[in-house]
Amino acid sequence: MNPVSLLFGLPLAPLRGLVRLAELIQEQAEMELRHPAAVRRRLEEVAEARAAGLISAEEEAEETERILREMIT
Repeated sequence: MNPVSLLFGLPLAPLRGLVRLAELIQEQAEMELRHPAAVRRRLEEVAEARAAGLISAEEEAEETERILREMIT
């Protein structure tokens, strides 16, 4: 590393670290949303809500479609 890049690069190191940390958090959150067990759990919650009469069949279908759409996008 030359002295000029060292002089200007070091003050930005915390910012680059913060950006990388935010990227890692976003990747982890996206991975958890698309994990098959998490998707299954969310689908089961919708089915339980329908069985308990908390939502209608139409709402269940819409929510199921939304969950599956999120998984593939």
